[in-house]
Amino acid sequence: MGKQLESRFFKDVTNKPLQEYPRPQLKRDSYMNLNGLWQYAIRPIDVEFDGKYDGDILVPFSPEAMLSGVNRTVTPDDLLYYNLEFEVEDSFISDKTILHFTAVDYACNVILNGQGVGSHTGGFYPFDLDITAAVRPGTNVLQVEVADPSNQGVGAKGKQNESPNTIWYTPQSGIWGTVWMESVSDDYISDLKITTDIDNDTVTIIPTTTAKDFTIEIYDSGKQIIKTKETTIKLTDYELWSPENPKLYDVIIKTKNDKVESYFGMRKFGIGTDENNIKRLFLNNKPYFHNGVLDQGYWSDGMLTPPTDEALLYDIKMLKDMGFNMIRKHIKIEPLRWYYYCDKIGMLVWQDMVNGGNGSYNPFCIAIIPFFNINVNDTKHYKFFGRESLDGRAEYERDLERTINLLKNQTSIAMWVPFNEGWGQFDSKRITNKIKEMDPTRTVDSSSGWHDNGNDFVSKHIYFYPIYVPRDERCYLLSEFGGYSKPTPGHMYTKALFGYHMYPTKGMLQRAYKKLFEKRIIANIPKGLSATVYTQVSDIEGEINGLITYDRKVEKFDRAFLKEINSRVHF
Repeated sequence: MGKQLESRFFKDVTNKPLQEYPRPQLKRDSYMNLNGLWQYAIRPIDVEFDGKYDGDILVPFSPEAMLSGVNRTVTPDDLLYYNLEFEVEDSFISDKTILHFTAVDYACNVILNGQGVGSHTGGFYPFDLDITAAVRPGTNVLQVEVADPSNQGVGAKGKQNESPNTIWYTPQSGIWGTVWMESVSDDYISDLKITTDIDNDTVTIIPTTTAKDFTIEIYDSGKQIIKTKETTIKLTDYELWSPENPKLYDVIIKTKNDKVESYFGMRKFGIGTDENNIKRLFLNNKPYFHNGVLDQGYWSDGMLTPPTDEALLYDIKMLKDMGFNMIRKHIKIEPLRWYYYCDKIGMLVWQDMVNGGNGSYNPFCIAIIPFFNINVNDTKHYKFFGRESLDGRAEYERDLERTINLLKNQTSIAMWVPFNEGWGQFDSKRITNKIKEMDPTRTVDSSSGWHDNGNDFVSKHIYFYPIYVPRDERCYLLSEFGGYSKPTPGHMYTKALFGYHMYPTKGMLQRAYKKLFEKRIIANIPKGLSATVYTQVSDIEGEINGLITYDRKVEKFDRAFLKEINSRVHF
């Protein structure tokens, strides 16, 4: 592990971090945040726990992260134990009490007041447990036991690697998202599905509830414009959502004893043909160029966990101010508040699924073969892609369903990206069709980079050879490029630096970037280029190709410089 750096938000972190309501599209008054100082212990997995704790840990930061106060590594041979005593007011408890975990890496058992209340597997996904029978007024004791196979497992691991280097990063374990509780009535609303249809001027809002009767209220800038019991609602004189006009409408849904707040934006994503008979990405039935940045969501002091809510907002606002209109969320699921800010500010999102597999594939074959226009059939050669494990493939599909269900209502998500560069890729045509059946409202970049299996897009990753856009009957995406790097002394994690093109000064970096965009991006848009994803938002550990440093303290480019170039990146 390198030298962890305090981010620009480090001093804003208190002993009660990330207190904001974690679920903006299903918000209710009943809320109890359990983030804060817990007890922890790390023990060998084959040794019975002695009940003695090693000290305090600041949840929701992983023990490997600086902000946790622990700075210890949990290996695949360890178990991580958590303990929290907390008070519950009698007035808080209603018909049903639910305990929510935003993310626990990787597999956990949960015990409340000596009763097992549930378990979960999957390190990137929120889950909830019904604790009605175990919770009580007064003092409660919550215990969580966590095991993490890291990259030794076949499940979703993202960029975590026990031997971090270049584009692979230090693994983290345990609780890394907000832990919270709510207590609800029997007729509570447990979920919503919101579908907008600008072609028919409707929004469909379907609550999941046992209540036989509910009402839906829609508000425009605080003024109620609709109150109905219908689930498909006709709208008039509405504004379309776009990055230039991120118009959101607020919603309140009520049953007899429950009330939740939500919101939606009226927009439509798709693929169409422009006036020159070129396939393009469409927004609201018009060609729209997606000018984006790769974002892996790592923090120098919190790792996968943002230090503060303002930190989540900071990156999005910065990119917007630089003139970008899209973020490719790379190999990570963010807290729901991140997507809320993209909805609210007006930032398109391409959402990757988190990669997995057993890692036994040959990186040379995965990375080099496609440059000779050889695409391996991912329905026949599972071993080639590290997907021999039937359990691993089944877990990927379960996680895919979790991801789409979790994020289904987010206004800003325009694209699903099931596979990246062959990492754990399998059955991509079938998986693509599955996603389209689950969600026909968004586009799907089936295999970003490298092993093209003939779906809707040509999706290229080009870092070293010249960017060339041949005429193709499909829509052409440059889904990764750039990676221009500049060392920033005093703001680097390690001396082992990695970048695709290295420049020693800001002037040289900006001149190279300008030439890249003018000669290879802007010039190729008329030829068919429909979207770009520049690598990347921030440095991460030894990878120093960010627009800003890992600690978010130094911006390597002038914002006005980037904004001027981006003003010319459009159809």
